[in-house]
Amino acid sequence: MADESGGWAALDYGVALPVPLEPETLKAFARGFTGPDGERILGHLRSLTLDRALGPAASAAEIRHLEGQRCLVRQIETLIARGRAAP
Repeated sequence: MADESGGWAALDYGVALPVPLEPETLKAFARGFTGPDGERILGHLRSLTLDRALGPAASAAEIRHLEGQRCLVRQIETLIARGRAAP
C-alpha cells in the first residue's frame, strides 16, 4: 500500500505478483530450446550476457542494462527447466 505522506515510502506499491504460467507454456519453452539448435541459441545468449564481464569503466546504465539481459536469460533457463520437469 502506498504511503500518502510522501518520501520514498510513497513509491512502494507492494510486491509484484508472479505471472502464472500454464503447463503448456512451460512445455513449449522446453521444446523450443531442445536439440542442437536450442542449445546453440542458449549458448549464444549466455555468451552475450551471463559469461560477459564489463570493465571498471562501465557506466551504471550499462551495468543495469546487462543485468536486465542476464535476468531475462536466467528466466528463460528457469522456464525451460520447469517445462522439462512438468508432467
